[in-house]
Amino acid sequence: MRVVVRTPNWLGDVVMALPVLSALRAHFADAFLAAAVPKPFAPVLSTVAEVDQVVGLNRKRSGRHRLDAEIEMLRGGAFDLAVLLPNSFGAAWVARRAGIPERWGAAGNWRRPLLTQAVSLPPRRSPLLHQAARYQELLRALGIAPVAPEPCLEISGRMLGLARTLLDAASCDQSRPIIGVAPGAAYGRAKRWLPERYAHVAARLSGEFDASVVLLGSSHDRDAGYEIESILAAMSGAATRKRVVNLIGRTDLSELMGLLACCRVLICGDSGAMHLAAAIGVPVTAIFGPTDDRLTAPVGSHKVLTNPVWCRPCFFRDCPIDHRCMTRISEERVFRAVSGQLFSSTQALDPTD
Repeated sequence: MRVVVRTPNWLGDVVMALPVLSALRAHFADAFLAAAVPKPFAPVLSTVAEVDQVVGLNRKRSGRHRLDAEIEMLRGGAFDLAVLLPNSFGAAWVARRAGIPERWGAAGNWRRPLLTQAVSLPPRRSPLLHQAARYQELLRALGIAPVAPEPCLEISGRMLGLARTLLDAASCDQSRPIIGVAPGAAYGRAKRWLPERYAHVAARLSGEFDASVVLLGSSHDRDAGYEIESILAAMSGAATRKRVVNLIGRTDLSELMGLLACCRVLICGDSGAMHLAAAIGVPVTAIFGPTDDRLTAPVGSHKVLTNPVWCRPCFFRDCPIDHRCMTRISEERVFRAVSGQLFSSTQALDPTD
């Protein structure tokens, strides 16, 4: 039997869906298990032992051309069953057009006639379920035993090697603790904490913990990285500036995963990097604004900082008022959260304690 899992389309959601692969492998123990994922996110699944094949979907095309390409890729896999994690009509339509005999997923969005097993799930916020747990509820409804909804990622030696090479090329002192800072978010500007506050916290952590700071993110986050760099250049001494390395927009996903694994802690907003770091096992301090941490917080023992204002969660990409959900989260609060994580990780690494 050949089974394909259609993953979600956002990096963070792909990470939160990782336990689904473990559950499906246990349920279909002797099956060939493939995962169809947007091509840029394929490295996330490259080290997942449960997956026999990663099918990279080209999302750069648009409209009918993209859908036709996905249909051809899935048709070429000769799959017997598709488990669809996205709730979109398009995901079900592509699986049907690809000729996959069995198509399982959640009903809704007018796609029930396209599925051979369509299950009903409660509304997204009634009851309120973390997204990772919601994927497990879908499996339960499909008759598949769920597993603990805690994503876990193994980092390959190749990924670590790529990261070490990048850090060496940037003259980053790897003998010091490395603090990762990921100031961006693909969803929109409203999810971003202020760059000047990231800069102030990074400078203070670097000085008080004798740490190196690495700025991380995609090319979309370059402006935030440049702003943090310029603020540090204006406020810090030469020693502090040398300890801050800006790699935003200079890595692919494999390199980013390796760099995250090198970090002692990650400071970030609600982003794909946040979920990656948590799955890798890196302590995370996550700053949440317009989105709901009850739905998408990093899974595990991490620090999640919010400000309880009347208008959150609003899920707006840009704040129409004064961005109070983010601006009222102070530098001191973030510094204390990260300091506690650094102290705990140092204690764990010290064999004399």
